[in-house]
Amino acid sequence: MVKAADRAKDPARSSVWLENRAPRRGSGPAGLDRDRIVAAAIRMLDEEGLNGLSMRKLATELGVTAMSLYWYVDTKDDIIEYAVDSVYAEVDLAAVGATGDWRDRLRTLALEYRRMLVRHPWMSPCAGQYLNIGPNAIAVGAGINEAIRDTGLPMHRRPSAMSAVFQFVYGYGTIESQFQRRAAEAGMSQDVFYGESIRAFHDDTRFKETLGPMTELLDERASHGSVSDIWDRDFAYALDVLVVGIEVMVAREKE
Repeated sequence: MVKAADRAKDPARSSVWLENRAPRRGSGPAGLDRDRIVAAAIRMLDEEGLNGLSMRKLATELGVTAMSLYWYVDTKDDIIEYAVDSVYAEVDLAAVGATGDWRDRLRTLALEYRRMLVRHPWMSPCAGQYLNIGPNAIAVGAGINEAIRDTGLPMHRRPSAMSAVFQFVYGYGTIESQFQRRAAEAGMSQDVFYGESIRAFHDDTRFKETLGPMTELLDERASHGSVSDIWDRDFAYALDVLVVGIEVMVAREKE
């Protein structure tokens, strides 16, 4: 059995996907398998976040003993890594492949990735904590690589273009998911939560001078009446800016 302390000694090589886990003797608990464990863990993570996941609570959810889980995994980190790769499978690569040129594929990939991050608010910190080398994560990475390759950028420029697009998507999806979760925790819709938050300081005289230059922007956003529309509008336009930017840089490389 691999222990968390053992992984801490070599964090750069620490991943469930890099370990050759010896199979357990005999058969595991009836009705339990890794897929069922991971699916239950994702439900728990979606509902309670990373702090809400424990081996004991997960076992209770599955109706088994905590020790039963160790038949399939060695640590809670194993489960989280499997969960991370499982939600990467939600990125619809078939839909990506059915679109047109690299621009359409890049937009579809970006939108799919954003939606996945919003559905699973716990995913953002995990994507930065683990190596993301499971089969589904690799497949998504390959799709991104292919789209960027087809832009015509030279090899040494492609990583920068990938970062420009997908670090933007990562940041955007992270903020969106956390805002959505915060509104839900407050028992409000996103629209009501946003409106109440803006009003909390917009009409406060203490903020009048500081917010003066931003009043026009705040009023423009408030005029839409739908936070979801704002998320979608801003994302689409920002992504267009990045796509056009790549087109410009491709042309510049050819000069």
